Parts: sequence; C-alpha cells; structure tokens
Amino acid sequence: MKILILGAGAVGGYWGARLTQAGIDTTFLLREKRAAKVKAEGLVVKSPKGDAIVPVKVITKGGDGGPYDVVVLACKAYDLDSAMESIAPAIGPDSTIVPMLNGHAHFAALDKKFGAEKVAGGLARISGMLGPNGEILHSGANGVSFGERDGKPARASLVALDAACKKAGIEGGLNPNINQDLWDKWIMLGSIASMCSAMRGTVGDIAATDDGAAIMVEILEECRKVATAEGFPPSDKIVGAIRAGLTTPGSKAVASILGDMEKGGAVEGAQIVGDMLGRARKHGIAAPNLRFAYAHLQAYEARRARTGGATK
Repeated sequence: MKILILGAGAVGGYWGARLTQAGIDTTFLLREKRAAKVKAEGLVVKSPKGDAIVPVKVITKGGDGGPYDVVVLACKAYDLDSAMESIAPAIGPDSTIVPMLNGHAHFAALDKKFGAEKVAGGLARISGMLGPNGEILHSGANGVSFGERDGKPARASLVALDAACKKAGIEGGLNPNINQDLWDKWIMLGSIASMCSAMRGTVGDIAATDDGAAIMVEILEECRKVATAEGFPPSDKIVGAIRAGLTTPGSKAVASILGDMEKGGAVEGAQIVGDMLGRARKHGIAAPNLRFAYAHLQAYEARRARTGGATK
C-alpha cells in the first residue's frame, strides 16, 4: 500500500517515521521549508522507544507520486482548508482519507469536498512536540485509532493500514467503534484545553488552587452531557479515568493549546472548545465553564489579530 501523510509534526512525523522504518511505502507532503530540511537531514526522532534519524520520501505537491491508498491528515484543525487543497491531487477513486484532527468540525468540510464515503474517522494518542531544530521529541504515548464512521466492516485500505501499524509497533489501530472513541477523546480534550488555556497552567498547577480540581470536574461533566446528548455517552470507566487524569496533584500534563498561546501562535479554540459549547447550547445544556473558556480564547485571538500576532 502507499501512504501519504500531510504534516511532519509530532503526530504525523513520528507515525510516518516508524512506518518508514518498518518498510511501509510512506511519503510526506510538506511545505517547502520543512520539506527542504527533512530532505537534507531526514526525520530526527528522539523517543523512549528508540532514537533514530529516518530518511523519508518527501513531496511538496499532492499530485506527485499519487494517487495514494491512504492519505493521513496530521495538521492543525485551523489549517484544514489549505490541507484539503493540498491533498486533492493525491486522491484517487480508491483513496481513503484518515484525518487525525482534534474535535469533529472537520468531518463536515471533508465530506462536502471529497464525499463521506472517502473519509474515515481517526485520532492520535501520540505524545510529543517538535524541538527547536524541527526534531520530533516523542515522550510516551504511541497510539492511533481509525475506522469506519458508518459502522460497516472496514475497507481493505484500513485493514492494510492496521497491519502496517502493527508491523511498525504503533499501538491501537483499527477501531470498529471509532465514533465513540472520537467523543471520548474530545470530552477529555475539551476539558483540559479549556482549563489549561484559561488558567494558564498545567493540570498540577490547576489542582493546586482552592477550586481548580472542582472546576475541572465541572467542565468534564459539561462535556460528558454534550457527548450523551449527541448519542455517544462515555462509560463510567472512561469518565473516571479522565477525571483522575485531570485532577492529579502535581501532574505536569498540559494541553498543547497553552504552548501555542504562550508563543503567540494560532489556536484550535473554535474546533476544540467553541464547537463543544455550540453543541451544548443546541441541546440546552448549561455550560458556564466552557462559555468562560471559549470567551477567553476568543479574546486571545482578537488581541492576536489586533496586534499582528504579538500577544505579550
């Protein structure tokens, strides 16, 4: 099979590097600057599972080398429009698109442009970030999840992708209940992204305040109610695990959106928090913590726009 990955950040870069090491035909679609660096230096991976410098195939135009069996979108949600234009030439009659974006808003746009039958569900649980020289600093979690959104048996390309992941040592893979998994991740992400951005701290910092842990539990409950109203109630086990992870004293866990804000970058506020709030309102669910967090993110974006990107 032929895999194309748009993006070589912490998720796409790590996943694609491991697939390449396993002998899977994997190509990266990158912007010119990132492409030149990766072509010259390879993908540099620093990980508890083994450091590596991986020479990879790189293109800057989606039509080169295509069509591809699987096209993975590993970009930020706010880059979706440009990402769709970039991958369009890579899509053939039998191609499958596997988006690894946060939230759910991207599905409507992808379905409209490419057709719902071409778009699978997908999410990543790969912990890491890019270092100052573009290296992939992988810090632990090593999983992906993907599957058919309509509940039908997996198509051949997703079965092949699952086999490729297993060969590459990537955990998770094919999930027959991908929609529930997407919601389970979103209620966690909606909670941690909201609170870390609004309170400008880690889970441990928030838990150290008088009311931080209680507020974190409250916003998790808001997100749980939304998921339930949308038809995807999380299990008590999932909610308990998320609650524990979001209220642990001393935890260094933090949403990446905080790092984006601290460097004055674009954020996925609308996709992670705003969309969750919008669905809460649609169902008549009181969501005061989501409301405050999204207002905070919108104020950040307004200031960033007013100052030309400067937020300090």
